[in-house]
Amino acid sequence: MDNPHFTFVRSNFRYLHNFLRYHGIEEVDAILADLGVSSHHFDDSERGFSFRFDGALDMRMNKRAGDTAADVLNTYEEGRLADLFYLYGELKNSRKLASVIVKTRSVQPIQTIGEFLEIIKPLFGREREKKELAKVFQALRIEVNREMDALKEMLQAATEALKPGGRLVVITYHSLEDRMVKNIMKTGNVEGKMTQDFFGNIQAPFRLVNNRVIIPDEAEIARNPRSRSAKLRIAEKK
Repeated sequence: MDNPHFTFVRSNFRYLHNFLRYHGIEEVDAILADLGVSSHHFDDSERGFSFRFDGALDMRMNKRAGDTAADVLNTYEEGRLADLFYLYGELKNSRKLASVIVKTRSVQPIQTIGEFLEIIKPLFGREREKKELAKVFQALRIEVNREMDALKEMLQAATEALKPGGRLVVITYHSLEDRMVKNIMKTGNVEGKMTQDFFGNIQAPFRLVNNRVIIPDEAEIARNPRSRSAKLRIAEKK
């Protein structure tokens, strides 16, 4: 795009601070972060993001670097697998899931989506199968791309980069990332640890613009079903 007002940076937003410095930008007026995954990723069978297609278990946003989902499934110890399915997928049967994966891979590595589904489908009831499988794939995607670490780094960089009066706008899609965004807006850190001055006033770099989270209405959900879990939070730099 030949526009002096637009600079496209093909990189993970965790490197926000580095690229602002590279382009000689010290402060910005606003930052908008949409944490959703593009439909192009889900609809491309070769990327391995969706259980709707068979293909390689990849799930990397950047196919040039990092471990694949197959690497995670075939190398993580059982406890680590159980933890990621519980934390990132909120799956109640995470330990059983991890156990089945470890037993299966001891006989033969798990390489494709089809092989993976054959292993885990019996663990879920048919009435909730799609929702549970979506949680499994979400957990793997988050782990493969280190999404929570990337979000933490981006939020910290955004806090430093915004001018006084500048706005941070973030659209989240699951509870873990929403909690991190809410925490940094309320306390200035993703852990939610409040610090107070001598008089007991909370020391936070932001003031909330919308005290209640904004969610899509029924009309928007009808147009785009994937927006059902979206939450919008806005804060202004003090």
